[in-house]
Parts: sequence; structure tokens; C-alpha cells
Amino acid sequence: MLDNLKKYKVVLASASPRRRELMKGLDVDFEVRRLPDVDESFPQELQGGDIPLYISKKKADAYRPLMADDELVITADTIVWLDGAALGKPADEEDAKRMLRDMSGKTHSVFTGVTITAKAFQYCFAAQSDVTFAALSNDEIEYYIAKYKPMDKAGSYGVQEWIGYIGISNIVGSYFNVMGLPVQRLYNELKRVP
Repeated sequence: MLDNLKKYKVVLASASPRRRELMKGLDVDFEVRRLPDVDESFPQELQGGDIPLYISKKKADAYRPLMADDELVITADTIVWLDGAALGKPADEEDAKRMLRDMSGKTHSVFTGVTITAKAFQYCFAAQSDVTFAALSNDEIEYYIAKYKPMDKAGSYGVQEWIGYIGISNIVGSYFNVMGLPVQRLYNELKRVP
């Protein structure tokens, strides 16, 4: 499948082990590359899915000058959107606890922006999944933060970890998007690559 990609060296530009795992599931040969210190700031007026889309394009633009003619670079960014505000990666354990307390008993949206870039073209899209948490006790939140250390995860949680098993009561949309890469949508977008 995806024979159209055989003329490219596919690069996943991400440090996320979850994105690597999900990308492997597409049976596409790829390498992982990551530029240090790509600026992930965004204009404050952006809302919801526009934020990770903007950041994924910004990451792609950082790679463009370094790309070989036969490379296809995939960049992505994920945020949690709760009560009109973006939750990125927590600053520390207290911030992680605050985020989980804020999401407890509520529904939030997970947005992932993805940019597919080659020298001659660029495709961008954002995916949305709505996630409902049951009420979480302080003990459950503290246990999860102490044991799983979700400091590298938007919204301070991994859907594939203990907190997802015990806390998530409903997901509308792609489970894999909540993990950080909407692979079904990515597969369809990759089929369009010339």
C-alpha cells in the first residue's frame, strides 16, 4: 500500500514515541528526525484546532530549508482544548495535577494538526476527538502523576495509560488522534501525495 511514497524518503519529524509507534502501524518505511528548539509559540487569538495546525506548519517550515528533493516530512502537534483554553504539556507536577482536576468529570477536545511537506507541495489538516473523563479523585490523579510521569503529554495524560483505562468514559472521534497522530486520516492524506 502507499506505493506512491516509494519515491520519497519519509521523515517523521517528532520526538514522540507514541507518534513513532502509530506511524509504524501504517507499514510505511520512515526515519525519525527532530530539530531541537523549534519555536512552538502561537498567536493568542487562535482557537481549537487552528493552534496545532499552526504549530505543525511552523515545525514543517523549520525543516524546509534542510530537506532533500526526495524527502517527505511529516510534522504534527497536539493540544487539549478545555473551556476555551489550550492545554499543552505541563510545566511541572502541580500543573499536571491542576490540568487533570480541571478535566475531571468534563468533556474536552483533543486536536492534532498534521503537515505533510515536500519541496513541491504541502498538505495540512487538523483532526478532533472529544474525550469525556469520569470524576477523578485526588488520590487517582496523584497516583497517575507519580507513577506515569506524563510531563511530555498534552493535557498531562496518555489515553493508552492507566488514567485512560480508569478515567475515560467516552471518546467521539479517533482514539489514535488522542494518542497524538490521527493515523486513519493521515493514511488518506498520504494516498494523495503525487
